[in-house]
Amino acid sequence: MNDKSVGIVEVKCFNLSDTGESFIELDSGKRFGPISVAYETYGSLNDDKSNAILICHALSGSAHAAGFHKKEGHNPGWWENFVGPGKALDTDKYFIICSNILGGCMGTTGPSSTDPETGNPYGISFPVVTIGDMVKVQKRLIDHLGIKRLLNVIGGSMGGMQALEWILRYPDVPMSCAIIAATSRSSAQSIAFNAVGRKAIISDKRWKDGNYYGGDLPCDGVAIARMIGHITYLSEESMHKKFGRRLQDKEEFSYDFSNEFQVESYLDHQGNKFVERFDANSYLYVTKSMDYFDAGEIYGGGKLETAFENIKARSLILSFTSDWLFPPHQSKEIVDALMKTGKDITYINIKSSYGHDAFLIEMDTQAAIISKFLMATYNKLHGRGNA
Repeated sequence: MNDKSVGIVEVKCFNLSDTGESFIELDSGKRFGPISVAYETYGSLNDDKSNAILICHALSGSAHAAGFHKKEGHNPGWWENFVGPGKALDTDKYFIICSNILGGCMGTTGPSSTDPETGNPYGISFPVVTIGDMVKVQKRLIDHLGIKRLLNVIGGSMGGMQALEWILRYPDVPMSCAIIAATSRSSAQSIAFNAVGRKAIISDKRWKDGNYYGGDLPCDGVAIARMIGHITYLSEESMHKKFGRRLQDKEEFSYDFSNEFQVESYLDHQGNKFVERFDANSYLYVTKSMDYFDAGEIYGGGKLETAFENIKARSLILSFTSDWLFPPHQSKEIVDALMKTGKDITYINIKSSYGHDAFLIEMDTQAAIISKFLMATYNKLHGRGNA
């Protein structure tokens, strides 16, 4: 993988009020604002503004997809291996945009933001939002940047849900999309895991009905929620290869309830790291938005084919063989519906042992596929035929 970087980057801020409209109408019917959006850009927009790509991040991601903050090597972007000169999302060719989602905790307005009416954090007075609401805010940002058409919208996991939402809600804006390790609707199993994670947070006595700001954080609940989620991101094969039944710093069982196995210590570590960087209330809101997502129901009265009739974008769908959170058959449901409605669709099920996390790990395989797909889309836009 090319190791060049976009270098030092800064988080930018866009206020919806800059466009003259401070509020958006949420899918729930409520009007909400003001809204600030944290975003980063990489590369340069060409003269006809035809090379813009929007990255949609996953549950715990942020606007910081590439480069470093403050100094080289410091806080690399979560897709650093994927975005940059000569990489899959080539900043020598494309203008890349990534923004933090509505309801998040990485700079965009969310439950930890200050409610201008009270001067206190919103907490759970923050309205419940949907994937559609997140995309509405992204559309405002794109409008603010003067971009009328996107070459591509790309995302993995929850980011893939947003990419699908984009081509459904705004069919005339994205020329193409790349939906990676995602689904058209959250399954009962996915909803169940999210529900248990939320229950862990709400049951933490330090959660205090969401009013914990300025005091002790509900660390135990957030850590457990992350541990539960992290298990779903892995696969049995990858966990066996990484941990097996090996003990942590010992050779014999201690016959107590301490963390004896390496996998236990690993999950503890993941949970504790997550507490340091992610807001508990945001976790509640973001997972709930995923639970509500059902493209077929929202746009097609329960039929995915009907929902997809107005799609105009070329679509690239990638799944991974060992992903059991959003398994390949869920990607195939999207593919089948797109094919039945005569859409331009490319689908590849990538062999991988890394489970759902493969979209963050299998960089080289994805890079080869996505770079060719993007170039073909760009050439098609400029009448050059397929690359």
